[in-house]
Amino acid sequence: MTTEAHRQDIDSTGSNGTRVLGIAALIAMAALALFGLVLSPADANQGEVVRILYVHVPSATVAYIGCFLTTIGSAVYLWRRSRWWELVAYASAEIATVFTSIVLVTGMIWGRPTWGVYWVWDARLTSTAMLLLLLLGYLAVRRLPADHEVRTRRAAIVGLLLVPNVIIVRQSVQWWRTLHQKPTLLANGVGAKIEGLMLFSLFVGFIAIGLVFAWLLIHRFRLAWLEDQLDEAGLDVAIAERRAEGAAS
Repeated sequence: MTTEAHRQDIDSTGSNGTRVLGIAALIAMAALALFGLVLSPADANQGEVVRILYVHVPSATVAYIGCFLTTIGSAVYLWRRSRWWELVAYASAEIATVFTSIVLVTGMIWGRPTWGVYWVWDARLTSTAMLLLLLLGYLAVRRLPADHEVRTRRAAIVGLLLVPNVIIVRQSVQWWRTLHQKPTLLANGVGAKIEGLMLFSLFVGFIAIGLVFAWLLIHRFRLAWLEDQLDEAGLDVAIAERRAEGAAS
């Protein structure tokens, strides 16, 4: 689909589809609050603090997805100069930044009663903090006062670094000694065991946080596209005014 066709398709950030998605996200978040705070039992070892898990783990997952989308979008932009993919990368980076921040905050809240401190220079925490800094760097580079093409190209180069960092974050508990617990869901017999209503509550968390992520991503992409249209319209007006001034002189 051409750029012109995309511009005709998007004239606002809302649609019937996003309204349905938003309602589904609200219902899922209400279900998460019910199961996570009321119905699921306390953990035998962690007690009530285990409830943070139902937000912390899904938030980390969607943050990784956002980083993957940013890296893919950046790669396609550098290869094909696709404005659409560049905006996908930009929108994904902003949403990934929000959820990475949620991961760090919920992790610190969990760490205080579990480790006795809010922060330790643990491999998982440190690599996640580096991921957040890299996301902020991507967003900062994209907003530098420079030519649009230069900014987006430099930001795309930074975006390529996100997936390698995500891999480091994800594997940090296997590669180094760390206070952070093993993966919550068992994989090849490795991880923290979770079952029953606690496992169901975690899956509700994945659905709820995933729907919120999708809703935010769609709206942020559409807003970015409208901003891009506005910038181009302003440029067209400026060029027309300059030509008119030249003709008059």
